[in-house]
Amino acid sequence: MDNHLDHMPVLSRGRHRNPKRGACFMELASYLAGERWSDHPACTHPLLAALARLVNDNTNDESRAKLVHLVPSIIGLAGDDLRVDARIALRCATTALPVAAAERQLALAVSVLAAEEMLARLDGAPSGRLSEQSRRAMEQVPQAAEQARRFSRAARITEKGFRRYAAPNAVQLSVVGIVQACIPDPDALLRRLLAEAIADCDALLRDPQTGSTVTAPVHA
Repeated sequence: MDNHLDHMPVLSRGRHRNPKRGACFMELASYLAGERWSDHPACTHPLLAALARLVNDNTNDESRAKLVHLVPSIIGLAGDDLRVDARIALRCATTALPVAAAERQLALAVSVLAAEEMLARLDGAPSGRLSEQSRRAMEQVPQAAEQARRFSRAARITEKGFRRYAAPNAVQLSVVGIVQACIPDPDALLRRLLAEAIADCDALLRDPQTGSTVTAPVHA
């Protein structure tokens, strides 16, 4: 008897024409969600899907297999609440900032402040607040943090600009920063980042009134 599990795609880098040629993380999500085969399925928030693709493509073959168990948890996490974009950007930037090379720290610190500012604006909270995870990340790079504060005071980003440019750039910069960081196991940190970003989105999308960032230790 034919078993659909015999035809389950295997995770690999890049895009694939069909399941027989393998699958990236989001293509496998589209497969499991019963959608048309795509690495941009409707079942997942676009920025979270972008993070998943980046983690998939920047992880080695052995470590990529460990991502499979996360695929079902990303299905159904969709919506247009800008707080989702902000929390994803914040999770990425605060994870990468303490381990990234010095030349990337300023841009990542600016990303932290931009995400915090957007969340404060959307929540109707005072400008300039920092969550505990942001405070800990910024404290580990004091020079970049101070430069970022000076820069951010002179710049104001729009909601449209944040969604279209600032948030995607934060995700991209963070993944590259982790991949190139001088740490023992960047793949493990990428996997943890994706898992925590999924948890953040799940908390927010399931209960928009009380959704909060899931905290976890920031490794130096």
